Amino acid sequence: ISQLSLFREQVLPDLENNIKYGNSLIGSDFYLGQQPDLLDEETLYRVNAFDWEKGFAAVRKAGGFDAVIGNPPYVRQELLGEAKSYFQDHYQVYHGVADLYVYFIEKGVSLLKENGLFGMIVSNKWLRANYGKPLRQWLTQRRLVELADFGDLPVFSPATTYPCILMIQKSEPSPTITVSKVHTLAFEELSEYVKPLRYEIATQSLTAEGWSLANSQAQALLEKLRQVGVPLGEYVKGQVFYGIKTGLNEAFVIDTKTREKLIDKDPKSAELIKSVVLGREVKRYQLLDGKQHLILIPKGWTRLTSGGQPNGWKWLQRHYPAMATHLKPFAKEAQQRCDQGEYWWELRACDYYHEFEKPKIVYPNISHQPEFTLDENGWYTNQKCFIIGVPDKYLLGILNSSLTYWWFRLRLPKLRGDFYEPSYVYFKEFPVRAIDLNQPTDQAAHDRLVHLVTYMLDLQKRLVTALDPHSNTVLTRQMEAIDEEIDKVVYGVYNLTTEEIEIIENNG
Repeated sequence: ISQLSLFREQVLPDLENNIKYGNSLIGSDFYLGQQPDLLDEETLYRVNAFDWEKGFAAVRKAGGFDAVIGNPPYVRQELLGEAKSYFQDHYQVYHGVADLYVYFIEKGVSLLKENGLFGMIVSNKWLRANYGKPLRQWLTQRRLVELADFGDLPVFSPATTYPCILMIQKSEPSPTITVSKVHTLAFEELSEYVKPLRYEIATQSLTAEGWSLANSQAQALLEKLRQVGVPLGEYVKGQVFYGIKTGLNEAFVIDTKTREKLIDKDPKSAELIKSVVLGREVKRYQLLDGKQHLILIPKGWTRLTSGGQPNGWKWLQRHYPAMATHLKPFAKEAQQRCDQGEYWWELRACDYYHEFEKPKIVYPNISHQPEFTLDENGWYTNQKCFIIGVPDKYLLGILNSSLTYWWFRLRLPKLRGDFYEPSYVYFKEFPVRAIDLNQPTDQAAHDRLVHLVTYMLDLQKRLVTALDPHSNTVLTRQMEAIDEEIDKVVYGVYNLTTEEIEIIENNG
């Protein structure tokens, strides 16, 4: 080819009408109703509204795009600001705390022509997160083609984004969706890698409450558990509570030495100090004594205790001098908290302080496996824990069983490092088999499970104080045997078959 022909011929297509710059999610109607004086140059530049009808007039006239692909920005809802009200008015998938990518999904599909294909890599949090409920409901009315879940693989290292690739076709909904779970990034071609991993899920099993990507056998077992069980939230009558949030642990969570020092200076300080358990100290059938303590001055306490004295701080200094001296260096930070009480030295409002002083089940909000235990000593917990306000050993045995661990893996958000997040918003749907104590078989299973759990709690206490390796080994073996027996009883309680037990124990 001569140089002359090279310069006369067009090597690349003209991209002038193909590449546009603007806000993909916000149209020019954003400005309707706005005060003209608010539409300054900075606002116009920041919003940068884009009109798809005008920007791609020929494409829109032809019915839309053949394909929409992308990797939308990962922007948390706290940063969406003024755009939220626009999203609420214009997007069916809107939720008050939804991250930005959910709107890209709806917008992308809306730009397709009939039978066009949508494919984006987004966070997988929408599968189970509460904010994903409108999106899940909206998706079940679309033709779901394929979903590849990367779990916690570092696709965008070093960021932890929990990505998945979602493909949708603009046509009538289909009865199934193809699913695959990606276990490694060591592949040359993703489509080839997932071929042997693909399986089908019935779209009717994908409810607005949360999606499980389990195969058909596991889905059937999940459905059986739902049928025979009662949702945990209903079983415990909503008695699941979050641990105490101080907003400034440096001031309000103290060690034993500080506690003793405060009480030594002023014995009345003991009235305001409670023993507290941190999330890392809650183990399976075990509650470690971390020797931490909580300064608990509830909202309204100063006013009520002082009889409404006009100067609460002077009153506190006069009547609780050691506590006031301890708290004074934290005054500036404490005043900046958004979750304080009537005074900066008080904690936020809480209607269930009394629940901590009762016997209860305690568990951490993030864990590798089910880690539930019983607290009969009235410990408070920090914000890294949840408490279930019933000292139910039958329930405790179920919650620590292999059945629950299997449910964790299928239903809970998975975090990096093989951690799970059994927050109440996700965990309240766990199916608990309610026992009919008027039925001899149920009564026997209940009593057997309570007996085994009581024994397990005792073994764990003995393990903590075991001083030699031999005792440690003997106790560990006993606990392993009890664990197996607890699983057998739980399987029987749920009336599981040999095949269903195999699904659970083989991580099906």
